[in-house]
Amino acid sequence: MLEEIKGPEDIKGLDIPALYRLAGRIRERIIETVASTGGHLASSLGVVELTIALHYVFDSPVDRIIWDVGHQSYPHKLITGRAERFSTLRQYRGISGFPRRSESPHDHFGTGHSSTSISAALGIAEARQLKGEDFDVVAVIGDGALTAGLAFEGLNNAGHLRVPLIVVLNDNEMSISRNVGALSNYLNRILTGELYQRFKRDTKSLLEGIPRLGDRMYRLAQKIEGTFKGFFLPGQMFEELGFNYVGPIDGHSIETMVETFRRVRRPEEPCLVHVITRKGKGYEYSEKEPSVFHGVCPFEPETGSMKVSGGVPSYSEVFGRTLTELAGDDDRVVAIVAAMTEGTGLAPFARAFPERFFDVGIAEPHAVTFAAGLAAEGFRPVVAVYSTFLQRAYDEIIHDVCLQNLPVVFALDRAGIVGEDGPTHHGAFDLSYLRHIPNLVVMAPKDGGEFADMIRFAVSLDRPVAIRYPRGRCVERFDVGPRPLRLGEGEVLIDGDDIAILAIGSMVYPAYKAARRLAADGVSATVVNARFAKPLDADLFCRVLQRVRNIITVEENSIAGGFGSSVLEALSASGVEEFNVRVAGIPDTFVEHGSQAVLRSLLGLDENGIYLMASSLVNHSRAGRPQRR
Repeated sequence: MLEEIKGPEDIKGLDIPALYRLAGRIRERIIETVASTGGHLASSLGVVELTIALHYVFDSPVDRIIWDVGHQSYPHKLITGRAERFSTLRQYRGISGFPRRSESPHDHFGTGHSSTSISAALGIAEARQLKGEDFDVVAVIGDGALTAGLAFEGLNNAGHLRVPLIVVLNDNEMSISRNVGALSNYLNRILTGELYQRFKRDTKSLLEGIPRLGDRMYRLAQKIEGTFKGFFLPGQMFEELGFNYVGPIDGHSIETMVETFRRVRRPEEPCLVHVITRKGKGYEYSEKEPSVFHGVCPFEPETGSMKVSGGVPSYSEVFGRTLTELAGDDDRVVAIVAAMTEGTGLAPFARAFPERFFDVGIAEPHAVTFAAGLAAEGFRPVVAVYSTFLQRAYDEIIHDVCLQNLPVVFALDRAGIVGEDGPTHHGAFDLSYLRHIPNLVVMAPKDGGEFADMIRFAVSLDRPVAIRYPRGRCVERFDVGPRPLRLGEGEVLIDGDDIAILAIGSMVYPAYKAARRLAADGVSATVVNARFAKPLDADLFCRVLQRVRNIITVEENSIAGGFGSSVLEALSASGVEEFNVRVAGIPDTFVEHGSQAVLRSLLGLDENGIYLMASSLVNHSRAGRPQRR
C-alpha cells in the first residue's frame, strides 16, 4: 500500500482497517530506513496514527499542517509523496530529516529547533484572515516543546487575537493516560459538537443581554463550565489562555482522532486538541528506551544494538566523565541541560549528583539566566548545550552572564559541522556570536586530552567561559605531550618557514596532517594550535609572521566574524604588513545535510582541502606574484 501513496489524497478513500494496515507499513519502512541512515526514530514512530488521521481529515497542501521541531515528520514525508526517496533520508542530496519548504508543498514551514509551530501557525492564520482566504491551520507540538517560553508566547497571543487555528498537543508523557477512555471520549463528542457550541454562543448572548446582572452571570456560568471540565480534564490552563480545549484522546486510535478532527475543522476560535501517544510505539526497543532511540545512529533492527565504533570516546563522553570527576572534588560544580541529558553526555553526572543536576526542559534562555543566578551565589554552573541551540539565549549570555562577569561555563557540544541533521543543527556561528562579547573567554580543544584540561581550566576561572567542541569521536593526543593551559596562549605544534597554518579546535588535527604531507613535498609548515579564540594569542601569531610570510587560518565556523577575522584584526592592530593570507572556514551559506566527512571535504575543511590550499598559496608566493596586505 505504501508504494501506492503518492500524496494525502490517496489515503482518503481507505477504510479504517486499511488505515491501520498502512500505519503498520509506515512503521516498518521507518525502522528499516533509520536502521540504515540513522535519525529520529522514537518520535516518528509515536505519531504514525496521528499523522494518518491529520492527512485523512485535512486537505494538505491547501490546509496548513505545521510540525514543531520536525523530529516526528517521517510519517508525514511518507504520506506526502516522498516514499520513493525515503531511503535517501538525511544523506547528502537526499531528503531532509526535517520539514523544508523547498522540499515539498506539504512542508508549510521549515523546522529543526523546537517550539516555533504555534507562533508560525498564528502568523499563517492571521495572513489567511488578511487575504480573505479559507483554510485550516494546524500546529502539531509535543509536550516537551511546550516547555519553551516561545510556545507560551504563541499560545498567549493566539488566545488574545482569537484567530481561528488548531493546536494539536502530542503528549507522550503517560501521567494523564488514565483520562483516556470512554468518559473523556464521550465528553469530547459533547464539547466539540455543534449543539454544545451553539448553546455556548446563545447562552453568552442571552446572559450578556440581561441589564446589570448579565456580565456577572456570564462569568459565573464560565466558572461553572470550567470547574466541570477541569474536574475531568487537564485543560483548564488552555481554556484560560483562550483556547477551546478538547481531549485528552487516544493518539493511536485513528477512528477517534478522525472523528475529533472532523468536529473541530473550521473553528471559530483557537482550539487545542490534546492527544496521548507513546513515543517509540510499534518497535520493542524504542518503546522500552524512547530517550535512547530518540536520535540514533545506524542500528541492527533485529536486536536494537547500535552500530558504533569502540575504542576512542566521544567528546560528549569525555565531557560527562570529566565534569563528574570535578563535581566529586568541588561541591560548587553544578550541571544544567535543556532536555539533553543523554545527548550532552551528562547521564553519569545526573546519577552521581542528582541534587546538583538540573534539566530545565527546552528552555535555553532560562537555562542561561538560571545558571547566572547560581553563579551569583558562589556556585560554578556548567551549561551543557548544543552550539546551535545556544543561539536562542543570546541576550541572556550578554545581559545576565557576561555583563555581570559571572563564572558560568558554556559547554558547546556539536560545534561546527554536525552531519546529517543539516543546516538547523550545524554549529556554524558560535565563534562569531561569542568572541566579541566582553569578559567572555572562548576556547576550543584540539583533542580529547586537551578538552578535559579545558573543562578543568574553565571551572577554575572566575569569569564566563565557553568551550566549543565537535560531534563525534575524540582525536587522541598527537603532539609530543600535554602542555599546560594558560589564559590566551596558543601552542606551536610544528615549526616551519614556508607557511603558517593557524588552526583552532577540530581543524588542528587535519592541519597537522596536511603539514606532514606538505613536508613530503619539500614545503616547511608551521602549525599553531590557537586554543583560544578569545583572548587571542596575537603575540604568538606576530612572532610567527616575522619569519613566515604565508598564512592560512582554519576554523569549522562561519568565516564572517570568526577566528580568521579575529586573527586579521589582531595582525592589523599590531602593524604586521605584507603577508599572503587565506581564511578557510564555512562560507556565507547554510550548509546542507550529509555526513561530516562529505561536508568537510566539500568545504575544504579536511586534510586534503588544507593541503591543497597551502600548496596553492606557497606556489603563488614562490612565483613572485603580488602579495596581499
